[in-house]
Amino acid sequence: MASYCLTVTRLRLALGTGARRFHVSAAFSAKAKVAMSRFEPSSTINYEKMHENINIVRRRLSRPLTLSEKIVYGHLDDPAGQEIDRGRTYLRLRPDRVAMQDATAQMAMLQFISSGLPRVAVPSTIHCDHLIEAQIGGPEDLQRAKEVNEEVYNFLATAAAKYGVGFWKPGSGIIHQIILENYAYPGVMLIGTDSHTPNGGGLGSICIGVGGADAVDVMAGIPWELKCPNVIGVKLTGSLSGWTSPKDVILKVAGILTVKGGTGAIVEYHGPGVDSISCTAKDWRRMFYSKGLLLLVCLFSLYSLRLTSQLCPLLHLLSEISAVADHFKDDLVPDNGCEYDQVIEINLSELKPHINGPFTPDLCHPVSEIGATAKKNGWPLEVKVGLIGSCTNSSYEDMGRAASLAKQALDKGLKCKAQFTVTPGSEQIRATIERDGYSKILSDVGGIVLANACGPCIGQWDRKDVKKGEKNTIVTSYNRNFTARNDANPATHAFVTSPEIVTAMAIAGTLDFNPETDYLTAANGEKFKLEAPTGDELPSRDFDPGQDTYQYPPAEGSSVMVNVSPTSNRLQLLEPFDTWQGKDLEGMRILIKVKGKCTTDHISAAGPWLKFRGHLDNISNNMLIGAVNIDNDAVNKVKNLLTGKFGGVPDVARHYKANGVNWVVVGDENYGEGSSREHAALEPRHLGGRAIIVKSFARIHETNLKKQGLLPLTFDDAKDYDKIRPDDKISITGLPSLVPGKPLTAVIEHSDGSQESITLNHTFNETQLEWFRAGSALNRMKELQ
Repeated sequence: MASYCLTVTRLRLALGTGARRFHVSAAFSAKAKVAMSRFEPSSTINYEKMHENINIVRRRLSRPLTLSEKIVYGHLDDPAGQEIDRGRTYLRLRPDRVAMQDATAQMAMLQFISSGLPRVAVPSTIHCDHLIEAQIGGPEDLQRAKEVNEEVYNFLATAAAKYGVGFWKPGSGIIHQIILENYAYPGVMLIGTDSHTPNGGGLGSICIGVGGADAVDVMAGIPWELKCPNVIGVKLTGSLSGWTSPKDVILKVAGILTVKGGTGAIVEYHGPGVDSISCTAKDWRRMFYSKGLLLLVCLFSLYSLRLTSQLCPLLHLLSEISAVADHFKDDLVPDNGCEYDQVIEINLSELKPHINGPFTPDLCHPVSEIGATAKKNGWPLEVKVGLIGSCTNSSYEDMGRAASLAKQALDKGLKCKAQFTVTPGSEQIRATIERDGYSKILSDVGGIVLANACGPCIGQWDRKDVKKGEKNTIVTSYNRNFTARNDANPATHAFVTSPEIVTAMAIAGTLDFNPETDYLTAANGEKFKLEAPTGDELPSRDFDPGQDTYQYPPAEGSSVMVNVSPTSNRLQLLEPFDTWQGKDLEGMRILIKVKGKCTTDHISAAGPWLKFRGHLDNISNNMLIGAVNIDNDAVNKVKNLLTGKFGGVPDVARHYKANGVNWVVVGDENYGEGSSREHAALEPRHLGGRAIIVKSFARIHETNLKKQGLLPLTFDDAKDYDKIRPDDKISITGLPSLVPGKPLTAVIEHSDGSQESITLNHTFNETQLEWFRAGSALNRMKELQ
């Protein structure tokens, strides 16, 4: 219970007097109704219901529960009748709220409009953070984004008002930081249309990344399905010191679990070491998962679900939530004797600073060894750009630690040798670090403070210092470092690490700089070492909320007009997908047989394509243009088997569709890892795809494919991937009798006339099969109205 007491103490220290406070009464009864946030006074925290559900499940299972299980099972739609078996059964859940970033919110709101429902059933918010491109600096880039994206922002603002959704305007900050500051609290279950949603787990929450169609289900008041997650326990002992930071924990875990090792699991941190880490420092965990560890694990899972097994201090929790949480404290910690599916132990006292990359977030190296490893592999040692901030690592504490290093360099007459950028996670962080002098220090050392937005982390970076194809190294504190992720340059070697290591390497200008042992040369020629970074967990003068950027939805929004021009190239109303015809799919072409890693960035690129996220036909022109074709090792070059000519992947898909030819994609392991973007499922469906056949899927992408009426199938024998040739035809048989757990058969017809059959597996449950038969989950929803 020590962790719980520490949490309450930190909560009270964090209360302050800032404008973002939302609980203000001095006296409180544990049974009183407490608002979930200051923005939604009529929506209250329901720990009583969660407590009731937990007790029902505990009696049924007759065993101790992890914290993860308590929160998940506490949100069951039917705790008495729900079959519960980790890793096997599907749970029907009732999340507390929904959050959407602007790039995914466009399609989510278009789908909600198509549902015909008048208003969302749970508290929901839209956050404008993805469409702001980093070019010059914060104010200039924000103003340009407002002008360029005016049509989209107006659509989102009016749709939010009409359907009862809160709207965070451009410049508010990144969705995950806003959630952390305003909406997360111990025990809440939140789903967000972004794979980095697990950021909120730092507050003892279950925050899960999903596709837009999942968000529509929850906003429509329909129980949301999730395969019962396994629980991976990470036991922390010891305490951090010196250059080691909480981010090093997740970097280490990513190296252990890899980008797919957390698929279908929640990662729960527990042990005495948790007590020594602050709430904001615990966003680290999202770095991993989301990053899917940085990753890919991105979610980390699949889940992109991550959370701590102890309560953490929440910046926005005040006395009332603290009192309620205290009353239900036994529901907010793991039971003694609970069991995890896997346990990883990390001694924080022995942990050293780490850096992961390049090209994947699970390639883990101690900072002390990265120089030698880079030289051995021919990776560029010169750090061209250091980038700190983003939704994961832009807390007040993070910025303070980075500024403490910058101040040391300035005192010695030095500035950064590399370019250096700073991304505040929210308007509150921007205003507070500006008031407290951190921004000036970081600017004086050579940094450029960017807008409160995702920016380079998601490829929204108008980079000018290198040419495309030029080999170079960048070091970031971001969430992912896939090929071309940040700057669209496949030759950029991107590494992820803590903000303090990024800052140190930007000052030194080289990847082989180890701040624990190496010296810098001051302007006067003196040799000196940087002292370990320091930073206050919370500002002594409370947070400065900055500008008010929140739009409340009106109590009645039916009169609000939401306009989508039929000639717009940014927005397009959705047409229902065709329904399954009740028979096997025969003679389908292989659009592309993908070689190696295929993330959602490969399937539906971000960066400049973000502008089309609300227009399905236009954004479909980027479908699979980043995937490597095994036939020729080229990207966006596949053979059109009707014409015999090569063309771009979307172009060939459109030609097949126009000629009534169904097609499939064949892929490798962990297909669709990375972002939660459902466009990676919508685009194949829109262009005539029927099935995606791979060795294994990332969780969110597999669900997104099901939601859109596609067949996500896996080889029963992974070696069967090698049997399929790019010029084959494939027939999938057994569909009329398809039931949960029953495999399908694929008949492969080779160009020489020979045939062979292989077994394909699926994870459909009965509800999901109804989506397939109806043509999509949205079609099925409308059938049931």
